[in-house]
Amino acid sequence: MATIELDAASATTQAAPPAHSARFFSEGDGHAVLLLHGLSSSPLELRYLARYLQKEGFTVCAPVIEGYSAGSPVQTMEQWVEGAVREYDALAARYERVSVCGLSIGGALALRVIRERPSAQSLVLLSLTLAYDGWAIPWYRFVLDLAYYTPLRHRYSYREAEPFGLRNEALRSKIARAMQRNAFSEVGPSTISLPALHEALRLGRSARKHLDAVENDALIVHAIDDETSSPRNPRYVIDHLGSAFLRTVWLDDSYHMITSDNEREIVARETALFLRESEVARGSQDAQSQPVVSKALARRLRQLASVGRSKT
Repeated sequence: MATIELDAASATTQAAPPAHSARFFSEGDGHAVLLLHGLSSSPLELRYLARYLQKEGFTVCAPVIEGYSAGSPVQTMEQWVEGAVREYDALAARYERVSVCGLSIGGALALRVIRERPSAQSLVLLSLTLAYDGWAIPWYRFVLDLAYYTPLRHRYSYREAEPFGLRNEALRSKIARAMQRNAFSEVGPSTISLPALHEALRLGRSARKHLDAVENDALIVHAIDDETSSPRNPRYVIDHLGSAFLRTVWLDDSYHMITSDNEREIVARETALFLRESEVARGSQDAQSQPVVSKALARRLRQLASVGRSKT
């Protein structure tokens, strides 16, 4: 995120994403993963992670949420939460376990879903954003929320600029060209309306509350050089979360869009490993319902078990 600009389009309607970035669903085993993308974006930014989890045997659902995803008029953050909870409930009605994973503002949304549905298997927070406070965010960012209460909210939008959440220079150049040609790219929209930003800030404030009541297994993955969301965001959650099984992975070769940047393989691998370990930790396996585990994950689990025995 970088500059504010006058937008001829209505500030309450987001740019429509490409047709191939619609809802993603893949049937797998009894562990379903609800993937929540970032603000005014689409499942396209979670494509690599979704495909990786699919190959590892998980059931994967990356929905389009009315009023939150690109292509629909902005709704309130309460409606975003309601839409995400409906998606969760649809999965919970069909599958034994449901975990919730959110990217960026989608992480704040995931925290709210978990609060509404504490029976969720586990929680994954990627580039968690509770406040826009990264090094690329301009000092006048606080003006954006104030502008919402003026007529400017119908005329102005926030235009994305380099580095577009990407440390990978080749991919960044590709995204820059896409942003010039279209209103949308694989890492999100070129502009975000003030109403959407206002609701995102409200969601971030709401997600900070009652974190001690969240006892679900949790994985937090964040880039130390995140230009949009500083490490203060995940550290706040780490300090207040009630989870007994909490893992944190810090990345040093990525910016905000960690599901697309240099370390996307690490993000996907650690997410899959964590979700399977959560199954083991929760004792959710039985003779009739063994999880599908790749050979690599099985080796890692055996290594961890060996380390645990050596320490006892």
